[in-house]
Amino acid sequence: MEYKIFGNDLPAVSVRLNAGESLYTQSGGMAWMDEGIQMSTNMKGGLMKGIGRMFSGESLFMATYTSSKPSAEIVFASTFPGKILDLEVDARKEYICQKSAFLCGTQGISLGVEFTKRFSAGAFGGEGFILQRISGQGIAFLEAAGSVVRRELMPGEVIKVDTGNVVAFESGVRYEVEMVKGFKNILFGGEGLFLTRLVGPGTVWLQTITMQNFAGRIAPFIPMSSN
Repeated sequence: MEYKIFGNDLPAVSVRLNAGESLYTQSGGMAWMDEGIQMSTNMKGGLMKGIGRMFSGESLFMATYTSSKPSAEIVFASTFPGKILDLEVDARKEYICQKSAFLCGTQGISLGVEFTKRFSAGAFGGEGFILQRISGQGIAFLEAAGSVVRRELMPGEVIKVDTGNVVAFESGVRYEVEMVKGFKNILFGGEGLFLTRLVGPGTVWLQTITMQNFAGRIAPFIPMSSN
């Protein structure tokens, strides 16, 4: 398998599959593909895993694309302006990511549910109580909004992140939430009550835009129905 990520602010990933190689994505994730690639829709992992994916922002059914000829191209496009990340996954490297970040992955990738270890983190951390865990063996492609910054945290090193700006982090990174200090900061700071606190060691990927903020900016300009 060979792949390349192309495009600037509206990226896509082009993957060339050899005969017998497969990729899977949530339903509707494919942009275009060569003849000779067959699609199979299923719950991938059974009903319970499918329901878990729904809670973590993905679809119940997943689509698997398998090539029957060499060097067949299939393209998956991002659903919003931003970047596509390619992460190599193996037994030593698993990742926790925000809901709906998964774009596509090779057959050996397992997409599961990750419950935050503290209820406060789930209730106020900006990503909801359930995150996604990516494990297995292969390559996973994630969507991120805006520009992406990669940070390498040393053991015990802490970074505090505004709500929703975390794309993904290695499973060894500790995920916590802390309350903003100061009465004026809470009322007038514009950052909400809580900040996400990530503690190293491990790699963290941060995005410059959150979909909630983006939607809030454009909502006033969307025409309302007169009915």
